[in-house]
Amino acid sequence: MRSAQGGKHLPRAVRLLIVARAVNRLGAFSLPFLTVLITTSFGASTVVAGYISAAFGLATIPSRLVGGRLADRIGRRRTIVVGLTACAVAQLGIASSNELVPAACFAVLMGLAFEIYEPPSQAMIADVVAPGEQVRVYGLLNAALAVAGMGAGLLAAGLGRWDLRWLFVVDALTCLLCALTVHLVLPADRPSAAAATEQAVTVAPWRDRSLLVMLAAGTLFAVVYLQIMIALPLSLELRGLQPADAGLLFTTSALTITAGQPLLRLKRLATLPAPAAFAGGYLLLALGLAGYALAHGLVAYIAATIVWSVGDLLLVGRAYALVAGMAPAGGKGRYLAVYGTSWGIGGIVAPLIGTQLLEHAGTLGLWCAMSFACLILAALHPAWIRTADDGRERDATLARDQAACP
Repeated sequence: MRSAQGGKHLPRAVRLLIVARAVNRLGAFSLPFLTVLITTSFGASTVVAGYISAAFGLATIPSRLVGGRLADRIGRRRTIVVGLTACAVAQLGIASSNELVPAACFAVLMGLAFEIYEPPSQAMIADVVAPGEQVRVYGLLNAALAVAGMGAGLLAAGLGRWDLRWLFVVDALTCLLCALTVHLVLPADRPSAAAATEQAVTVAPWRDRSLLVMLAAGTLFAVVYLQIMIALPLSLELRGLQPADAGLLFTTSALTITAGQPLLRLKRLATLPAPAAFAGGYLLLALGLAGYALAHGLVAYIAATIVWSVGDLLLVGRAYALVAGMAPAGGKGRYLAVYGTSWGIGGIVAPLIGTQLLEHAGTLGLWCAMSFACLILAALHPAWIRTADDGRERDATLARDQAACP
């Protein structure tokens, strides 16, 4: 892995972080089986299992915010280790529970720990990678997690045949392995950086208009994106295909994102202004989801998946790089955490919208609605970015003028 600037290698910390996160993702296959374990091992109804899963999803929102605050106060490496260790404890608690109530409590605890390590991981990249390279490196992290996710599915298929509890045990072990790797090989947190944080953040994240624009757009994007994870198997079944074919489509997406990484090193794409990149990414996403609306055979679904995955390639890494660039000194963790809550909100909203659209409008209505949402983002998000940036420049100019006044 080389930097596009001067052919330099990526920083060692970034390479090790990507490898460690991929190892962790390789074992992260227990969550989809949480509701199954609750119903089969504890005799709970599907409704109760749904409530517990919803409680887990709700808990991930403060989890990310805690991760961002800890990352800026106690350091990146410490926060990653704390988050992964807490996840492991919760998963082992679920695996060892003999009754529903303890299992539900550990599920909520897992939600509270589940996203802690995300903001410090993203902030660490922003700390050591030049701004011009951040889009590519965030994309590289996304691709590594996608490839590891394919392996996770294969491991889940094998372990799940023994006992679903083993999924949580192995997932916990990979969390601990990742935490140990991070602790041993990543550079130690600098005390000076942690001390500077106490006075470094001059802008509250929730009052930054540029960040709130990104949060609004990111939430709508998350709702759309999660439909692919949640509703695609159901829509395939309604079209007369096998729901399991969704696994093939997810693999196609992961391979497309991985194979497309060299594109991000091209000068034309690397220097593309953020508004143009977002507009292009959303348009490709809209085109791919419109393809889902019209597809009736597996080949058409694969072609549509490739199209929207190229759009995803343009969007995800650039979004994190843009948010990291907005943050004041010492505030990257908190800014990335606030932006990351879009996925927690989307995780609550997406299942409700997706199932209602499938029930009342069918697969055609679902994917047309998601495609239309992407067109709205393509039209509005670039304009929002320009407006928010203009406001940020005016605020900075006003602050300088006030500081210059005697």
